[in-house]
Amino acid sequence: MADLSMFPITSRWPAKNPDILQLYSAPTPNGVKVSIMLEEAGLPYEPHYIDIGQDETWGPEYLSLNPNGKIPAILDPGGPNGQPLALFESGAILVYLAEKTGKLLPADPAARYEAIQWVMWQMGGMGPMFGQLGFFHKFAGKDYEDKRPRDRYAKESARLIRVLETRLGGRDWIMGDEYTIADIAMLGWVRNLIGFYGAGELVQYDELKHVPRWLERGLARPAVDRGLTIPARS
Repeated sequence: MADLSMFPITSRWPAKNPDILQLYSAPTPNGVKVSIMLEEAGLPYEPHYIDIGQDETWGPEYLSLNPNGKIPAILDPGGPNGQPLALFESGAILVYLAEKTGKLLPADPAARYEAIQWVMWQMGGMGPMFGQLGFFHKFAGKDYEDKRPRDRYAKESARLIRVLETRLGGRDWIMGDEYTIADIAMLGWVRNLIGFYGAGELVQYDELKHVPRWLERGLARPAVDRGLTIPARS
């Protein structure tokens, strides 16, 4: 049995089965990237719900795993060279799990980097912009009298989703016929944009053709359906 006692996070969230990958997350657009990937890959794992509403990511145990204080993060007892690996940042985790399992990342080097570039595009553009739009439209920002911040993020989010619309023209998935971590990186964010954030009208989502069909295909996948609710809220 693996010994994970050297990782302080296990004192707050003990591993019932320390021989399998430990997931520390919540069902947010960033968090579900990893749970969906784990479900798609069929890799055994143990999920731990991190209550971000109660600031659990800012406790010393969680910060020992991710000094940036964000979800998701993983602790893999079977990391490289058989040594435990702690890893944070959802994009890095997606690439790691794809390489570990040999799934959901093209084998051809050029296609592999093309898929990774779309993961980075989501990390650097879609996620931050959609998240800011959600704040200014759904949460406390909606009460600000000055609507310029909301409108700025709505405009940029509308532009970004049209980049995705163009990419999906003539393709079922970001990489064509092959479903990859690039799709996993984006599905939760687009779903949140038009669902929980209620910002579909602000980005003229109804004018799109390819993105809605892609989202429907993605949400119909059993592993995606399961991953969207993992870890279960306490």
